[in-house]
Amino acid sequence: MDKTVLSAAEAVRRVRDGMTVATGGFGVCGVPSVLLAALADQGRRDLELVSNNCGIAGVGNSRLLENGQIRRLVASYVGENKELERQYLTGEIEIELTPQGTLAERLRAGGSGVAAFYTRTGVGTQVAEGGLPLRHAPDGTVAVVSRPKPDAVFDWDGEEQVFVMEEALRPDVALMRAHRGDRHGNLVFRMAARNFNPLCAMAARFTIAEVEELVEPGEIPPDEVHLPGIHVHPRPVRGHVIYKTPPRWRVGYTASHARGPRSSLPVGHGPASTHYRSTRSSASWPRTGSLSR
Repeated sequence: MDKTVLSAAEAVRRVRDGMTVATGGFGVCGVPSVLLAALADQGRRDLELVSNNCGIAGVGNSRLLENGQIRRLVASYVGENKELERQYLTGEIEIELTPQGTLAERLRAGGSGVAAFYTRTGVGTQVAEGGLPLRHAPDGTVAVVSRPKPDAVFDWDGEEQVFVMEEALRPDVALMRAHRGDRHGNLVFRMAARNFNPLCAMAARFTIAEVEELVEPGEIPPDEVHLPGIHVHPRPVRGHVIYKTPPRWRVGYTASHARGPRSSLPVGHGPASTHYRSTRSSASWPRTGSLSR
C-alpha cells in the first residue's frame, strides 16, 4: 500500500479543530517542522498538544502557539519560550507538566494497549498529590489546579513502596519526522532525532510522517527499521501518511534578532534538515522561520 502524499498541506488535512495532536522532537532535534508549518497555515484551533516541549520562537510547535491554536499543552519542559510563558500566566493556555520519563511511558503505554501504569516518579510531590497550577486567570491568579492521582502500595525489592498511577496518552493524530521511509510506512530515524517520534507514532490513532529520504519497499533492511509500518495501521480505521520533503528544499531559520547581518541557517544532514547552527553563540537562537529553496 502506497501511503505517500504530494504535499504537507494535504498530509495534515486529517487534523480537525479540538483534536489531540502529538508531535515528535526534543528541543529542535527531530521536529516535524514542515508538517507543523502546514498545520499553522491551515489554522486549526482548540488543539491539545502532547510534546516534550513547545519549541522556541518561530520554530515547530511554537508556530501553533503563536497563532493561538493550542488550548492545552502536555509537556515535560516549558522553558525558552516567552510567548508560552505569557499565554500561560494570562490564562490563554492550560499546561499539564509531566516528568519526562513519565511522558514517554504514557505514550508508550498508549501504543501498547496499557490503559494505566504505576510509577515511583512524582510520589510525595504535587505531581501525585495535586495542586499544580494548570491554568491561570487573566489577572494572573491560579484558576485551575491538578487533582490528586490514585496511588497504591506494592512490594518493591522487599519493601512496601508507594506508587502513583499514570494514565496512557492516546492522541488523535501524531506528527513526526524520520530520516528515511518507504512507501509502506517503515521508518528510520537519524541519531537523536529518534527521541519521542516513535512513541508518538505508536500512541496515536493516525500518524503523519515527513521523511528526508523516500525509498521503495524493500530498500530498508528489516534489521534497520526503527518503526515498522504495522505499528501505525493495525486496523483500517488507522493509517500512516508519509510526506516526502522536496529534495531541493531545506528548512532554514533566519536569525533576524542577532547582531550584525541577517544570516540564513540551512545546515545539517540531508534534504530538509532541521539541524541548527548559530553564527555567534548558543544563546543566539533563531526566531523567525522560513522555507528556503
